[in-house]
Amino acid sequence: QVQLVESGGGSVQPGGSLRLSCTASGFTLNYYVEGWFRQAPGKEREGVSFMATSDGSTYYADSVKGRFTISRDKAKNTVYLQMNSLEPDDTAVYYCVTDPRLRYVSFDPSDYGYWGQGTQVTVSS
Repeated sequence: QVQLVESGGGSVQPGGSLRLSCTASGFTLNYYVEGWFRQAPGKEREGVSFMATSDGSTYYADSVKGRFTISRDKAKNTVYLQMNSLEPDDTAVYYCVTDPRLRYVSFDPSDYGYWGQGTQVTVSS
C-alpha cells in the first residue's frame, strides 16, 4: 500500500521552529519532485516548498523564503520541512506530496496524486 505519513506538527509561539517529516511506505520516495503544500482554514491549498530529486534544486513560495528549508534523506525514505521564524500566517495543515508522472516542479496541487494525511501546525501566542 502506497502511503505518505507526515509527523512533527504542533503548536508553537511566533518566532519558534518546527521540523515536519514525511516518510513513504510501499514505495521508494525517489520520484522527480517531492514537496509540501499547506491549507489554512477557508483558504485554498498553497504550494510551500519543492525539491527536484534529480539535482537537489529547491523551490519555495515567496511567503516562506529564507525561513523554511526542504531536505531529504534517501536512506530513511523521508523528506523534511524545517520551519523557522514561524508566523501566525503559517498556521495550516501541511501535506507532503509526490507523483510518479511529474517531470517538472509544480506548485499546482492538481498535479500531485500522492498526498499524506496532513499534520496541523498552529502558530499562536
